[in-house]
Amino acid sequence: MSTENDKAGEASEETPAESTTPAPEEATGAEQLEIAATEPKAGKAAKMNNATAFIILFFVLGFAASLVVGWVIFPKLLYSQKPQPIEFNHLKHNELVDNGCESCHFFRDDGSFSGVPKLAQCRDCHEEQQGESEAEAKLVKDYVSKGIEIPWLVYSRQPDCVFFSHAAHVKVAEMECVTCHGEVGNSETLRVYEANRITGYSRDIWGKSIAGLTRNPQKRMKMDVCDHCHAGIMDIGKESDVEPAWRRLFTKAVSIVFPDPTKRPKRSSVQTEKEACFVCHK
Repeated sequence: MSTENDKAGEASEETPAESTTPAPEEATGAEQLEIAATEPKAGKAAKMNNATAFIILFFVLGFAASLVVGWVIFPKLLYSQKPQPIEFNHLKHNELVDNGCESCHFFRDDGSFSGVPKLAQCRDCHEEQQGESEAEAKLVKDYVSKGIEIPWLVYSRQPDCVFFSHAAHVKVAEMECVTCHGEVGNSETLRVYEANRITGYSRDIWGKSIAGLTRNPQKRMKMDVCDHCHAGIMDIGKESDVEPAWRRLFTKAVSIVFPDPTKRPKRSSVQTEKEACFVCHK
């Protein structure tokens, strides 16, 4: 009996039998594959989620950086700022003339528009220096006395291939100057001229917004702004709010699908009522 009890005690003191499954570092290739197949899938899912989160974060940061570069930095690099040759006070001159804007920006006898005043017009009043301002002294010294035209930087200068008739809009359509040029006549200083480094044209042509979605001629002077009036969206010569771009596109799409047979569309030319490219392009 004692012998059997001793054997039983020895058996109870022995280390429990180890698992038949070998440790991963001691397992063979086939056994490692079997262990990997039995691993929980939670670890793999966590790794996938971390990778997805990193990709999304990288995309968001890249997208934000692109917006900053394209909408903030690029426009600043695209345009260079140039001062006008001399300072000019529209408000003071408007108070001294009789016909407002048309005193200096007038129509000739043949109906053509004079545009920016020539030196001959300035000389009528500034043959001699008036006052003690630096701009007046520079005008007389550098231009009037030497007979040199003032190299004004024209904000609304269009490409040479574009024809625009002021007579058709002011005389025929009875539009006010402020409709396209804003309250320039009440300004006391001239804005800084911003020139496109690529095209050389004023920033007023494309507009301040890099997206170029506005249809307000005071902020932008592109062809689609002309189309805003000539397509019959708004009545020429009448004050009205500028229609948002999205609404304009929606209205045009609806008119194509459901045309109004009673509505007579306006033509490109308010003078000839004809439709042709050469109306606006030489």
